[in-house]
Amino acid sequence: MDWLTLRRAHGGKEEGKMPDRGISQAVIGRLPRYFRYLGELKDEGVERISSQELSDLMGVTASQIRQDFNNFGGFGQQGYGYNVGYLYTEIGKILGLDKPHRLIIVGAGNLGLALANYMNFERRGFILAGLFDTNPALYRKLVRGIPVRPMEEMAEFVRSQNVDIAVLTVPKNQAVGVAGQLVGSGIRAIWNFAHVDLAVPKGVQVENVHLTDSLMRLSYNINRYEQENCRSGMHT
Repeated sequence: MDWLTLRRAHGGKEEGKMPDRGISQAVIGRLPRYFRYLGELKDEGVERISSQELSDLMGVTASQIRQDFNNFGGFGQQGYGYNVGYLYTEIGKILGLDKPHRLIIVGAGNLGLALANYMNFERRGFILAGLFDTNPALYRKLVRGIPVRPMEEMAEFVRSQNVDIAVLTVPKNQAVGVAGQLVGSGIRAIWNFAHVDLAVPKGVQVENVHLTDSLMRLSYNINRYEQENCRSGMHT
């Protein structure tokens, strides 16, 4: 059965519809979570699931799930629900995971090495091609068989090895300069762990990751929970 026939069989409303610029970042932000849960269901041998069952698992309302999927043409069928394997594959395509992405890590410190050793990247099609650092003591050190290279080789490496994504784990004071070099070398996206929000030219995608922001959100939620319990105790 070809892709178009399968799309129709499972209730697709607009065959081949891909995300457009009108889709909110909130919807896009939920897609990786859908993909992760569906992958787990697929591994467990679950063949189909309803929006309500998926809602119960994920803590997202069934209505929100249906609305999110309808942005991409809809994937379910009334009375059937969603085919787990098919939905997993289609969301993977929307996320661009149906083709591999080559990446480099810039900054071979503790965080950079931890990311380099995270094997799940390859499972999702993110192929580590190289590591770069300014510390000569690290040059030619092997990480999973990949040598750490000097920064002077980075631009040519990006061009010659068709690298899509750079993972930036350098200190804050180096991040802007390194990002400029990466943009000049033709990099398409930067996953930035430096403690600065990067501004790059249009056409280069940036995901700024601030680990302490997550901790501060936890701190806020702890504080809010304690305050609510305190107020509740005062009224009992």
